Amino acid sequence: MGGPEGARPGDTDQLATRGPVRVVGTGLLGASVGLGLSTRGVDVVLDDPSPTALALARDVGAGRLAAEGDAPPALVVVAAPPDVTARVVAQELGAWPEAVVTDVASIKASVLAELRASGADLTRYVGSHPMAGRERSGPSAALPDLFLGRPWVIADSGTSSADAVLAVRALVVDLGGLPVTMDAAAHDAAVAVVSHVPQLAASLVAARLVDVDDAALGLAGQGLRDVTRLAASSPALWTSILAANAGEVRRVLEAVRADLDQVIAALGAAHDASGGAAVRPGALASIARAIDDGNTGVARIPGKHGGVRRDYGVVTVLVPDEPGELARLLTDVGHAGVNLEDLQLEHAARRPVGMAAISVLPGAVERLETALTERGWRLVR
Repeated sequence: MGGPEGARPGDTDQLATRGPVRVVGTGLLGASVGLGLSTRGVDVVLDDPSPTALALARDVGAGRLAAEGDAPPALVVVAAPPDVTARVVAQELGAWPEAVVTDVASIKASVLAELRASGADLTRYVGSHPMAGRERSGPSAALPDLFLGRPWVIADSGTSSADAVLAVRALVVDLGGLPVTMDAAAHDAAVAVVSHVPQLAASLVAARLVDVDDAALGLAGQGLRDVTRLAASSPALWTSILAANAGEVRRVLEAVRADLDQVIAALGAAHDASGGAAVRPGALASIARAIDDGNTGVARIPGKHGGVRRDYGVVTVLVPDEPGELARLLTDVGHAGVNLEDLQLEHAARRPVGMAAISVLPGAVERLETALTERGWRLVR
């Protein structure tokens, strides 16, 4: 079997996944699975209810169209919207009685429950979910290395065969993902906290900006951009995701609402005292506790390479908004012999400069500041 144009010779010798692999659904995730396998020489057959999406996925190199006489697939990857995932998985299990079938939907428990109710053969089904994505969607946004270094949950059906689980695990590893074993219910509870509620929170905060005047928006800094970055998402996709995981998302939102009610009450007490009256005892403590609990939560988010979050020193540099300037800055950081741990860019409103916040180990801050100053950079201290 010859690989597609651009495949690296011999790559299939390094992979456990063998074709044909059938990918059903050619959005960002499906096309990225196909592209990641095809560029490594695996035969990928694409399918999608949209002829336009299917043709585009083929054209970007995610695989080929089905042809008469094709061998049956060894593995089927269903990348359909969450509200139709179970139905498509059941169809694929019925159509290909020897194939292992997985899906990459962002919810797992409702898919599994629907499949159980359908009487599908769950020995050949293994749910999965790559924790990867982009701000763009569709096959044109696909990347062969989208999953590199990203957690990829494997949630077997409870009756999945060992061979089926192994086939899905091999797919994850071959695409550069990090396999994480969870059951379906635990997965849905986890993503409600780390993915679904953050999306809603960003959208709700961003919605407050609809009626804000331009003068107020002109004061916006990086904090607002950070909080609302997720808000630029597909309403159709996220409605499907949130509806499918409604129970877990609601539980988290109810806890957030309880905390929010306490803060609102505390702010009301502080406002009532603005005329000189004493603030009700405990009111300010409620506000401080909310902020402090946030600090505690942030500290628990895994840091670089998934390890314990570390405190870094930050060197902030003014960077002219001109071609090549950021590259020059990063080159000078390298010449200083300092490893860049993280980088954030903030654009200065109405000024032709940006601010690059360079995170480094605390002991390297003074050395980096000296080196960059000697090279003519202006620092923000």
